[in-house]
Amino acid sequence: MSIRPIDVARTDGFAQWVSAVETPDGVEVWWDEPRPHEGGRRCVVRALPDGTLGDVLPAGWNARNRLVEYGGRSWRPLPGGGLVFTHWTDQRVYLHRGDGEPVALTPEGPFHYGDLYLPEGRDEVWAVRETDSTVRDLVAIPLDGGAPRVIVRAQHFLMNPRLSPGGGYVAWIGWDHPNMPWDGTELCVAPLREDGTAGPYGVVMGGERESVVQAEWRDDDTLYAVGDPSGWWNLHEVARDGSAARNLTPVELEFGDAPWKPGATWFALAGERIVVVYGTADLRRLGVLDPATGELRELDGRGRTHWTSTVDAAGGIAVGVAASPYTPLEVTQARLDGGEMRVRSAPKPLPARELLPEPEAVTIEGVHAILYPPLGVRGPAPYVIFVHGGPTGSVHVVLDLEVAYFTSRGIGVAEVNYGGSTGYGRAYRERLREQWGVVDVHDSAKVARGLVELGRADAARLAIRGGSAGGWTTVAALVHSDVFAAGVAHYAITDPAGWAAETHDFESRYLDGLIGPLPETLARYDERSPLLNAGRASGPCLMMHGLEDAIVDVGQAERFVAALRAHGRQGTLLTFPGEQHGWRREETIVAVLEAELAFYDRVFKGES
Repeated sequence: MSIRPIDVARTDGFAQWVSAVETPDGVEVWWDEPRPHEGGRRCVVRALPDGTLGDVLPAGWNARNRLVEYGGRSWRPLPGGGLVFTHWTDQRVYLHRGDGEPVALTPEGPFHYGDLYLPEGRDEVWAVRETDSTVRDLVAIPLDGGAPRVIVRAQHFLMNPRLSPGGGYVAWIGWDHPNMPWDGTELCVAPLREDGTAGPYGVVMGGERESVVQAEWRDDDTLYAVGDPSGWWNLHEVARDGSAARNLTPVELEFGDAPWKPGATWFALAGERIVVVYGTADLRRLGVLDPATGELRELDGRGRTHWTSTVDAAGGIAVGVAASPYTPLEVTQARLDGGEMRVRSAPKPLPARELLPEPEAVTIEGVHAILYPPLGVRGPAPYVIFVHGGPTGSVHVVLDLEVAYFTSRGIGVAEVNYGGSTGYGRAYRERLREQWGVVDVHDSAKVARGLVELGRADAARLAIRGGSAGGWTTVAALVHSDVFAAGVAHYAITDPAGWAAETHDFESRYLDGLIGPLPETLARYDERSPLLNAGRASGPCLMMHGLEDAIVDVGQAERFVAALRAHGRQGTLLTFPGEQHGWRREETIVAVLEAELAFYDRVFKGES
């Protein structure tokens, strides 16, 4: 037996955001979940205290948005019932009271809204508004349908709007080009004037080389904030005027991560305590912190190895999204006083345990990796190096049926957290500064060679694959190393100088830090470009791309395949209508997996 592509499609994806809502009957848990079988839409779901599950959004409504193209927090439950959310089709903000159809709160126009937030005591929803994909402000949207009001215009990028408990101050996090939010951000505070707009602001934490990724008000004079002045994203207590700050978690562990999607949360206030998600990329826990004493108590000691970047708390309950090597990412709640964990999301159909690989977190020549050995293979086996996207991201020790799809067919998988990955502090992230296409390629090759030296992998049957930035590393490894027999690149960057000129605003200066500023370092771009070095490819390449990708244009794949063929190398491109940057539709996920497996089968048999 082996895992089927449809098994992967039907367990693919997880909740991006969660909310806990205290009611007279107990705590309700809300989340959004992907529906690959419904065209890839995201539906908001609610679990009542008695466990009853129900869709909040009617059929056809899709709680997603295009804020910075990756999307920000897309919905919030209203006190007393109802929902505000962004709808993918027209990018407007809607109000849904639970009966009838949702009602639009924002006008049509060239706008994206995201990072939704409900300020207490105000009959409005706050959001980051993006105009023409390049201009951003914080706006208040009246729930009665009035015109949006601009609260703040400040930095080029904004996230994390928060109103102080007394209503007198507004806080947010901002940054400007060429920084990315994991490079340097500013936590800002301004008085909120009577007309609902912000006065002059001050920076209370952060800076050019210090990243603040989340902040919440403790009281009118103090905020809690996750920042990395120590080199690790720790939780701090910060005075409203910036005059004092105290690290509440002075340890070499991460209490935050890269905020690719504005609205991510790694801590939530629970009375006098703070629920936190913390750890490393290898093991991320859920815990509760007493800020007065510094005591940090783990809430989950039952085998879960990863909690994602969303957490909330209410009524003595913490809720987040967690997984283990043998359970998928599920909406999970924990009592703050201890006791059994409770999974709130509907169970996913899982294959038999014997079909799942046994993961092993290892370090090979200083490079972090997770090994998933193939089933039923003794001696050196074919292996595929999985390269994560970002590149400022990471992979984790969790059940991933995409990995198991290959291991159940006798192909081993090694997921690499190369230099530049998150979860190991700023110094490890900074290994990739101006070294993209070098360190990531070398680290992936190190892991592959290490598996060969350990007798686990067959040197003649090594492949590499990845998506987005991982796709870049895949094609870069093919042209800049001789380790891999083939590569599979999903929605990959192949021409860095071209991508910097054509990509969306959020990442348009990302390569300043990853390779170097243009035009001063153009020669470096050309030297590392897979497109310009396609004739050096060590093996064939299969490329797959969505035709609606606004982050990496399909032309990147088309040009690379043409260059491979022009040099007598093998290149194949498969395109998918209706897909953006990542696979969301059930039929696409199935087709992609089948094509990738068939490609490896040919390559490892020497037929390609």
